[in-house]
Amino acid sequence: MDIRKPNDSELQKIMLFSPEALFDGTLGEVKPTNEKINQLVTPLLEKGSYYLIAVEDDKLMGWILIGTSKDQFTDKISGFIYELFVLEEFRGNGISKHLMSTAIDHLRQDGYAEVRLSAFAENQAIKLYQKMGFNIRTVSMSLPL
Repeated sequence: MDIRKPNDSELQKIMLFSPEALFDGTLGEVKPTNEKINQLVTPLLEKGSYYLIAVEDDKLMGWILIGTSKDQFTDKISGFIYELFVLEEFRGNGISKHLMSTAIDHLRQDGYAEVRLSAFAENQAIKLYQKMGFNIRTVSMSLPL
């Protein structure tokens, strides 16, 4: 398996699968359109965020979107993982862990002292994040009315 930045055609594939990735990541709470994905992702890419993809035999298996984030209270800039997704047929093979490790290495090399991410409370990926050393920092709560 190779982990690297995508070429243009691979980036187009990611953008086509991104609604499914966001749907999965939000546990079905958000059903975004391709237009909404473009509204969310394009500004990130324009500000220097980038994808890393996992490929084998020219097959796209998964990706991670990394960049920066500014803490709303301290203005501290940290590395940020915006999206992690593995196509269903490739799940259970450690691809998420490889993508996470590579992304963390990239962010470390980019000079960040901390990496942050957000996840929905019941997302199974939280177990992976905790195994990799991530700690719960804040909790976002909601009250349906």
